[in-house]
Amino acid sequence: MDEVYDVIVLGTGLTECILSGLLSVAGKKVLHMDRNDYYGADSASLNLTQLYRKFRSGQEPPADLGRDRDYAVDLIPKFIIASGELTKILVHTDVTRYLEFKQIAGSFVYRDGRISKVPSTELEAVKSPLMGIFEKRRAKKFFEFLQGWKDDDPATHQGLDLDKDTMKKVYEHFGLEPGTQDFIGHAMALYLDDDYITKPARPTYDRVVLYTSSMSRYGKSPYIYPLYGLGELPQSFARLSAIYGGTYMLDKPIDEIVTDSAGLFVGVTSGGETVKAKQVIGDPSYFGAGKEAEGGKVRVVEESKVVRAICFLKHPIPGTENSDSVQIIIPQNQVNRRNDIYIAMVSSTHNVCAKDVYIAIVSTIVETDKPELEIVAGLNLLGPIQEKFVSITSLYAPTADGRSDNIFITRSYDATSHFETVVDDVHDVYKRVTGETLVVKKREVEVQE
Repeated sequence: MDEVYDVIVLGTGLTECILSGLLSVAGKKVLHMDRNDYYGADSASLNLTQLYRKFRSGQEPPADLGRDRDYAVDLIPKFIIASGELTKILVHTDVTRYLEFKQIAGSFVYRDGRISKVPSTELEAVKSPLMGIFEKRRAKKFFEFLQGWKDDDPATHQGLDLDKDTMKKVYEHFGLEPGTQDFIGHAMALYLDDDYITKPARPTYDRVVLYTSSMSRYGKSPYIYPLYGLGELPQSFARLSAIYGGTYMLDKPIDEIVTDSAGLFVGVTSGGETVKAKQVIGDPSYFGAGKEAEGGKVRVVEESKVVRAICFLKHPIPGTENSDSVQIIIPQNQVNRRNDIYIAMVSSTHNVCAKDVYIAIVSTIVETDKPELEIVAGLNLLGPIQEKFVSITSLYAPTADGRSDNIFITRSYDATSHFETVVDDVHDVYKRVTGETLVVKKREVEVQE
């Protein structure tokens, strides 16, 4: 291969596919390779055969689960926030023409031993068992303060400074109870732990406003989800890249990342052939992740292993109003942990499994040497479980920004329940590769009711 590319992208995870799509649109000559024979890498959606091959080598899927092709099981459960950054990129690139979205029916939070719906309307808020009548008034004032805040109008600040005052001080200003603080910080701002309380309030303000604006956009919940599973997302960005001249090669083992005597990236060798490019972008698995070599290009993110259990159910999750899809958040304080537990459930209405099957994925950040026991509180909410597949994965990050050797490495997919951190990584890598900030236009996304 004598051709020289601007960028070689390794791995077809969502982060890598978004980047190859954006770089192709920007006029870069992109070659995209993956050792797997399917799109999505760690963020793929697998059919039954692929799922059993991955988790139960040699075992056939049981016949009562239905047809192989009816399944698209996400390895990493995340929902799309309706007003979030991923939605803006989908719309900006027009990738929405390859995708259909359906909203997630409800968002729930675990409190005092029971599941309660996160209110999506004022009427639901008034009826919600999450707060007593006086606390509801205090919370109403808090939300009115957030909605009314204008940076350039001190009259809306009530003596608070979002950039200096901690979130703790803001909560105390409105006299909000610990349970309400939990609900706001974890079910709305979607923090994984309580570290945010001692930090300036601005990021929490931004997150809650994002949540409420996403909720008001389509009602019911702030989340949307692509029909046929999350694996549709990387495929759609791959399609975008191909339209703009990107070249794709699946099922290509990567033998070597070639560098010159100064350590600068030269090319990639596959099957005895070396293809050259000016820069390479890839997920951590192509740069030594899992091989704990000293002085490597990737590092393990401290204390960040994620345990996930993919569970097949024959019923909706009890206590969720028979919803066909939900997110349930178990705040860490409710189960004496440092990190929240998340449950994401989708069903045949999203074209990801056979009729009358529900797929619930329970996940959290590992805190002990018995990871599976840490998600028991989540598993216990599901009712009888038909099949369960458990994975424990380390999270990796690059050790350098890539500018010195033209090797740009993305981050592993974290424990958050949405794609906002993935898009942060896309913005970060895009700027390092091109030297320019990614600017995204605003338009609307069509969603099926």
